[in-house]
Amino acid sequence: MVARKRKKPPVGRWILMLVIVAGLAVVGGWLWTTRSWHAAGPLTRATDVTIAEGATLAAAARALEKAGAIDSTTAFLRKVRMFGTDAPIRAGEYEIAAGASPADILGLLQSGRTLQRLVTIPEGMPSVLVRDRLMAKPLLTGDVPVPAEGSVLPDSYSFERGETRAAVLKRMQDAMTRTVDTLWRTRKPGTVVASKADAVTLASIVEKETALAAERPMVAAVYSNRLRTGMRLQADPTVIYPITRGRSLGRRIRRSELNAVNAYNTYAMAGLPAGPIANPGRGAIAAVLDPAKSDALYFVASGAGGHVFARTLAEHNANVQRYYALRRARGEM
Repeated sequence: MVARKRKKPPVGRWILMLVIVAGLAVVGGWLWTTRSWHAAGPLTRATDVTIAEGATLAAAARALEKAGAIDSTTAFLRKVRMFGTDAPIRAGEYEIAAGASPADILGLLQSGRTLQRLVTIPEGMPSVLVRDRLMAKPLLTGDVPVPAEGSVLPDSYSFERGETRAAVLKRMQDAMTRTVDTLWRTRKPGTVVASKADAVTLASIVEKETALAAERPMVAAVYSNRLRTGMRLQADPTVIYPITRGRSLGRRIRRSELNAVNAYNTYAMAGLPAGPIANPGRGAIAAVLDPAKSDALYFVASGAGGHVFARTLAEHNANVQRYYALRRARGEM
C-alpha cells in the first residue's frame, strides 16, 4: 500500500494564522495595559509626595517610584503616553491615596489639588500667641518675631511643607491690610474712629469683650458712645494687656492694676489705648465702622453667655444686681 502525502496548507493560510495570532497578542497586551492603567497601585497606605517646582513628568515619576506609589517609572511614563492627557502637572505636595492607580495619580498631579495644611488664627488672638502657633507647626521653617498687635487677620491659612513662617505671617498681615482697606471705604459717616489704626484698636476691644458675633455692633455702639461723650471706656481687657501682653492673667484684676496709669489702662484715662490689644476679626472691625444705633453706655454679663445693655447708670446697676443674684443662686459667689 502506498501512503499518500499530506497536503500542506497554502502559504496564504499560514500568513493569515500568524496575523490572527499576532493580532490577538496585540489586543491582549492592549487590554492588559488598559486594565493596569486603572488597576490599584502598590501603596498600602496614604503617602505624601512632593513634586518640585518646574519638575518634568519623568522627574515626578521618579519621585512617585521612590515613594512606592508606582512600580516603575518607565512603565508609568509609557502608560501616560498611551492613555494620559497633555495637561501639565503642577508642583506641590500631594497625598497619594492607598491603592491609587496610575490614572488616579496623573489626574491628581494635573488637578493641582495639593495637600492642604492649615494654621488657624481665631478672632481675638493676641500676637504673642500668633507667634506661638506658627512656631508650633513643625513643617514650617525659620523664626519670626512677635508681629505687631492688630496686624494679623484671624482666619485659616494654608501652607506647604518647608515653607517659611515669615511667608505665612506675611500672608496673614497682607490679608489684614486688604480687609481694613476694604471696610474703611464702607464706613458710616457717624463712626467715632478717625483712622484705620483707631478702627483696629477699638475693634480689638470689642473682640475681647464679647464672643457673640451678634453682640459686636451693640458693644461697638457702647464704646463709640463713650468715646464721643468723653467717658472712660473702662474695659477690663485693656487693663490686663500691659501685664501679660495677651496671655491669660489667670486671676482676678487687682485694685492696684485698675488704678495703674499707663498707655493702655482705660480705667485710668479717657480715649483709646495706645494700640490694639489683640488681632480683631472682620466682624469686629465692621461693627466699629457701622455700630448699632443705640444710646447705651453700659453692659454687663447676662449669665446666659451674652450681655445686657443699659442707657443709664441706674439701669446698669440694676442689671449688675440681677447678675450677682443669678451667680449666688448658682453657688458661684
